Amino acid sequence: MAFQLSDEHRAVRQAVREFGENEIAPVAREHDEERSYPHDIVQQAADLDLLAPSIPVEYGGAGMDTLSATLVTEELWRADPGIGSAVGSRGFGSNMIQKYGDEWMKEEWLPRIANGESACCSCISEPAHGSNVAGIETRAENEGDEWVINGNKTWITNGSVADVAVVMTKTDPDADNPHRGITAFLVPTDTEGFEPTKISNKLGIRASDLAEIQLNDVRVPEANVIGEVNRGFYQLMDFFASGRTGVASQAVGVAQAAIDAAADYADEREQGGKPIKEYQGVSHKIADMAANTEAARSLTYRAASAVESGNDQLATRFASMAKLFASENAVDVADDAIQVFGGAGYVSDHPVERYYRDARITKIYEGTSEIQRNIISDQVI
Repeated sequence: MAFQLSDEHRAVRQAVREFGENEIAPVAREHDEERSYPHDIVQQAADLDLLAPSIPVEYGGAGMDTLSATLVTEELWRADPGIGSAVGSRGFGSNMIQKYGDEWMKEEWLPRIANGESACCSCISEPAHGSNVAGIETRAENEGDEWVINGNKTWITNGSVADVAVVMTKTDPDADNPHRGITAFLVPTDTEGFEPTKISNKLGIRASDLAEIQLNDVRVPEANVIGEVNRGFYQLMDFFASGRTGVASQAVGVAQAAIDAAADYADEREQGGKPIKEYQGVSHKIADMAANTEAARSLTYRAASAVESGNDQLATRFASMAKLFASENAVDVADDAIQVFGGAGYVSDHPVERYYRDARITKIYEGTSEIQRNIISDQVI
């Protein structure tokens, strides 16, 4: 299946590319080395409607379709994965608010996320439960007209910069089916007992915020239940495909960045009196990098189209295929880019060592490569 970008899609891609080249790329190394969150760039991105671009227009968002949002992510990560992650993740969890939240939640939070005033985080993973969402241990107990939440969440993107969190909890730990008994809650992060601790010792995407969160007797009103009590896992399932497609687009973006850097270096670097691009060992390597990344891009766009179509089975299948192939390819391409640079690629004078570190996370979050293989094999065997 071929994907022909519309004029609107091409315009979105060009706008984000220019923003990335002009505003992100020049400061990427600085933010990586300092592990600093790019607050100024986030606000600039908000002015261009690039934060949580799928938020509907009526709530202050850009109302982009899935393919447009995929293009935004790809170009942000092509400019720099760390800053691209910080910008692209500002709306984490807002899709749950958008689809299942009460109107007051949408009116209060979606415009603030879209305009850059607030960030959202999605609190799912725990120290003992990453891909196994059904196994979470964070508890929410009903006390009259309030719920009291206790537990520990970790690897939470935006955990220390978010103003609102979507917290997944167990509300019926004795349910016969472990996928039942899970509920999503809207929790403002200034609620007493919500205590984030920033995680700073990351291998890559260092400009993006990550935190561990302690939830100690966090009290929220009954009205802060998102969707239905005990149906949170099934609500969350609605976003697995779109999340995995998003990671695939991240992987395509960083792979393309590595290709661009390797191609430029091969044109400039001389050995034996000629540019190294004229050596077949180098040119063929870059050719393979480009071909595989174009395949990853096509699969990612196909996944985005399946998500947009609403065909859940097709979306699940292609999103897992796209995430698996694109993430594995991104790490391989970044590794090959370092090889093209030789020793120069192993130090921070050039960006390819950063791309290698940044690409590695795409094989882990939103479901590891092993999880994606399980999903794919279940559908094809």
